Amino acid sequence: MPRPPKQSDLIERIYDAGLDPGLWGDVVVMLNGFIGSRACGLISKDPISKSGATHYYCGVDPHYIQLYAETYARYDPLARLPRYGEVRNIPDLVNFEEYRRGRFYQEWLRPQGCADVANVVLEQSQSSCPMLLTVIPGKEMLDAVQRARMQAVVSHASRALVINRAIERKQQRATALADVVDQLNAGVILLDATCNIVHGNPAADMLLDADDVLRSVSGRLVARSSAANSVLRETFRDAGEVALAAASGQKIPLMSHDGSYYIAQIVALPSLLRNGTESAGGAIGALFVWKAEVDSQSCAGLIDRTFGLTPAELRVLQSIVEVGGVPETAIALGIAETTVKTHLHRVFAKTGVSRQADLVKLAAGFSNPLVH
Repeated sequence: MPRPPKQSDLIERIYDAGLDPGLWGDVVVMLNGFIGSRACGLISKDPISKSGATHYYCGVDPHYIQLYAETYARYDPLARLPRYGEVRNIPDLVNFEEYRRGRFYQEWLRPQGCADVANVVLEQSQSSCPMLLTVIPGKEMLDAVQRARMQAVVSHASRALVINRAIERKQQRATALADVVDQLNAGVILLDATCNIVHGNPAADMLLDADDVLRSVSGRLVARSSAANSVLRETFRDAGEVALAAASGQKIPLMSHDGSYYIAQIVALPSLLRNGTESAGGAIGALFVWKAEVDSQSCAGLIDRTFGLTPAELRVLQSIVEVGGVPETAIALGIAETTVKTHLHRVFAKTGVSRQADLVKLAAGFSNPLVH
């Protein structure tokens, strides 16, 4: 007969399972050996419907696990759950002689050659279906040693389950965030302290595949503009610099080979993930990258109201952003370059900027780059 595991080894394994739920199967086997029981499992029970789900188990034929879930959970006397941390077997909760005449014992437990079952609730929260450690002692009733050993692991298993739940919640939030990020119209690129790309959403992949304003060189983000490269290297050298740049709303203007403007906004990773951490796979910050455009339907009115632009001035601003410089705007609008310059100087005066690149950045801020 194999020697039971040491309590210290078991507890260490329990906390390992707290970080990796896939290890609970091994823990249940160790628990069974430590307690000295015939069978052992981690199950969740609904005290109202009396339904039960077996998550991990050993020592029971799978046929009986299925029968329990389909039929006998509702006849289980231990469906009346004890308080958290209290080890209880069947005689603790019901009249034992009546139990012996009932269906649970006669049709489920007795055919397995067993007499008793013990439970202990492992979760303190008000969960509708708390997790329990369930033990089938064997042919005899639960004895004092088995009860004490069950009691000895309660606090450790409980803490490990709390860790499981916390990790699960973070993973759910991360998954939900990833789903949202993947649907953004803006490219989202997570970078580490050397500007290596940790992750990019589909929009970012399209930008990088174009190999124009931004590209990946051996996994490192490189901008077409040397000035933009310098800003990226300086900003992403540590998380503190990223946080300062993000707090100031810093944006990096980018230009494609055909003269189109793009905007890269620096985002501190804690704000992005909303979980208070400063790293995700080595990333210390992110870039939101989008083409600088003024949405004529949703943004023109807002820009007009904000800066008091005339219709002619607004058309020039839109053309500067979408088409290019003064000569291109003059051709696009069918007006003289001197007229374009006159309207442009008025736009500069009203908006408080003095360069076309700054005007593009300002106008882009009125568009919504994050959604389609």
